[in-house]
This record gives sequence, C-alpha cells and structure tokens, in this order.
Amino acid sequence: MWAYEETFYQIYPLGMCGAPHENDGVRVPRIRRVAEWADYLEGLGIGAVLLNPVFESSVHGYDTRDLRHVDCRLGSDEDLAFVVETLHAHGIRVVLDAVFNHVGREFWAFRDLREHGWDSRYRDWFFTNFDGDSAYGDGFWYEGWEGAYDLVKLNLRNPEVVEYLLETVRAWRDTFAIDGLRLDVAYLLDHDFLRRLRALANELSAAPVWDAPEGDGTFALIGEMLHGDYRQIVNDEMLHSCTNYECYKGLYSSFNSRNMFEIAHSLHRQFGGDPWCIYQGLHLLSFADNHDVTRLASILSDPECLRPAYGLLFGMPGIPCVYYGSEWGASGQKGGPDDWPLRPAFEAPQANDLTAWIRQLAHVRSGRDADGALRPAARALCYGGYRNVQIASEQLLFERAVDASESASAARVLVAVNAAAEPATLYAGELAGAFEDALAQDGAEPVELDGSLELAPHEVRYLLAR
Repeated sequence: MWAYEETFYQIYPLGMCGAPHENDGVRVPRIRRVAEWADYLEGLGIGAVLLNPVFESSVHGYDTRDLRHVDCRLGSDEDLAFVVETLHAHGIRVVLDAVFNHVGREFWAFRDLREHGWDSRYRDWFFTNFDGDSAYGDGFWYEGWEGAYDLVKLNLRNPEVVEYLLETVRAWRDTFAIDGLRLDVAYLLDHDFLRRLRALANELSAAPVWDAPEGDGTFALIGEMLHGDYRQIVNDEMLHSCTNYECYKGLYSSFNSRNMFEIAHSLHRQFGGDPWCIYQGLHLLSFADNHDVTRLASILSDPECLRPAYGLLFGMPGIPCVYYGSEWGASGQKGGPDDWPLRPAFEAPQANDLTAWIRQLAHVRSGRDADGALRPAARALCYGGYRNVQIASEQLLFERAVDASESASAARVLVAVNAAAEPATLYAGELAGAFEDALAQDGAEPVELDGSLELAPHEVRYLLAR
C-alpha cells in the first residue's frame, strides 16, 4: 500500500496559513499557501500531505460547524480543490483530517437541537438527557468529548448519522480527489462504524480519481491512537495504520535521558522477531512531534540530537511523518491556554542543514530504480523486520531486513545511531563484510568493515549489506 512507502508531511492549515484564531466569517483563500509549497515538498521527498481540519469551524477546526464546506478563513471548496490538484501534479497525495467523533456547538444539527429541544429531529444524533442541563444552560444534558462540552459527541450507533458521515466522505472524494483520511480520536470511534468506513474505502480504492504514482489508488485510513492495543483498530476490517505514540515518547526521551535502551525496548516489543512482539507486519505512523505536542526542537535537551533523532525516526519501522516547520528546527512549547504556539504561521519554508538531512533520509527511504521498484535499502526500511544488534546508553545498532520475493532479492540494512557528543565505536559480528553507505552520494565505493564501526558525534549511518 502506497502509504507504507512514503514520507508524510503534516500541516495544520489554520495555523500555517495565518488564519484568525476565531471564525470571523470573512472568506480569504489562505489555503492556497499550501500549493505554493508544492515544489519544496516534492524536493524534500514528501509523498503525502496530511492536512489537519479544513472544514468550517468556530475556532480550531475540531469544533466543526459544517463538514461539507471549507472554512471561510481558509477559502472556498474550489481553493482546496486547487491545492489538492497542485500537490497531485507534484506526485504528492493528500489525506484530510476527519473529525467524526464530535462536532462543535454551532454544527447545524446541534443548533437545531438547541432551538427545538425534545422536538428536534436530530435529537438522537447526539447523546442527550432531558432530565439534566448542560454547562451552557441548554435545558438538556449532552455528552462532550472527554468533558469538553464545546465538542459535542456524535452518536455513531445512529444509522442516519453513519450514512451522513459516509456520504460526506464520498463528497470529499468527488469534490477534492483526496487519497485518504486521518481519523481524529480514532480510539473513541465505534468499531462497527470503522468497518463501514473501511468498506467504503475499499470501494473508493477500486475507482481511482487521478493517475496516482505507482498506480496504487488505495484510499488510506489512518487513525489517531494514543494508548491501548493498536490492533483493535488496525486490521483488515478497519484501519490501515494509526499513530505510534509509544515510540514517540521513547524517541525523544531516549536522547534526553541518554538511555537508548528505552526506544530499543519499545521497538522490539512492537516489531521484534519474538512470538510475543505485538505489531509485526503493521505499519504505524511514526512522528517526532505534531500539532498536539511540544516540538522536537523544544523538548530535546541537546539541540545537536535533532539529527540522530530524525535518523532514528526514518530508520525504524513505520511511516515517518514530519510536522511542518520541524524539518528546519522550529520551536513550540505545549502549555498555556491553547495550542496555537504549536501551530504557527509560516510564509515560506526556512530550509537549513537539518532540512537537507531530512531530505536525504526521505529520499533514501523512498528511493526507486528506473523501473519504479523500491531500491534494496528502501525495501528494507519500508518493509523489513526489526532486530536489536547492540544497545548502549548512547548508541543503538539495529537491523532492518526483508526476505527475498518473486520480484526482488533479500535486503538488509543496519541502522547505527550515536546519540553522544563524543565519537563512539560499535562492535558486532553483523558489522563484518561489504556494505553500501545508503546515505552517501550515488556512486560511492562500498564500505568494508571488520566487525567494528566508528561513528562521529551524533552520527547516523544506514549500511546496506552487499
């Protein structure tokens, strides 16, 4: 599936495009700024852009007013269609943030409920109790998202609500030619609803709407999952992938605590070769930061660890996702009254050496030969299993290997990470032999190793066995 072989780029449009924090009712085509970044994103090696909420809302996008039309602060439906078309022209797919667990208090059906009370035909679209009252004095109680009553929970057991949402997805596909969905708070979504959504995704996959790269028209479903067993919703009946918050925490924490055992344990627990390793074969969405958490540049104790942290992110199992601006080290601290500091406006990219490093990592992971097939290093990084080879407090060496198939030979990549500010030497039998330095320039000579590998401070190496 195409998502397993690409690097994602997450954009929070209301922030990135400089929209007012509250809906002012003025239509301005700010979303077109995303299209202006298309050349940059293609050069960066991005295969898919994930757009956080773009539909009409009151404040932050997750308090939806209308799921069928673009937020006026971002422009019109035609403006979003132009952005998608432009990204497609650069070979970049587009995934939209689908907020199906809840809506805002100004959502049209909930407004009808507030106006007509018990007599509203939309009463059962929500979880209501007319023996109580809400925090807003509506004359009835309703369920909100985790106690936030400006986010009204939808009743996904109501067939009418389900049909409305499925038709909404069809409308998005028809109007914008999108390639998939990111499902907000997927851990709360009704499982029968997710099965219906997957059936629709399969139907849409069979009817491509544009000439997608590699001819793969799969309509991807990626869920937001914070905790619990990811297999509950990532399976053949529901979602293709979900967010990997366990390894998000381990990623930055291992560098801050000088304890690479933490991330190595998480990766082995999830993807290792032992029978009890729980997520073998799954492709989870991996990230160093996003619109809900402190930026990597702000949470790392040592800014020099940005390079090895991203090297680890792109080398470990999963689908790497870069949050806009973090590829040049943008800062952002979670806290305060809202999350807007995590979601700043940028007129244009501010590329630097870190950006060039991430570009290099992305191109290695998605590298293809003249026939369009993944190169050996890319196959190992996209589909290979995980095995820890050597772990120390500030160094980690692991293997990503994929077996031979009918169309390709076996491939094995050793990922070596030095988190220390000093040089380090790794020793392992696996480091004996000829290797191709996958991060070196094309045409570089093979590397002959004798069972040891010297790493510079904060260096990462991807070594493809010859």
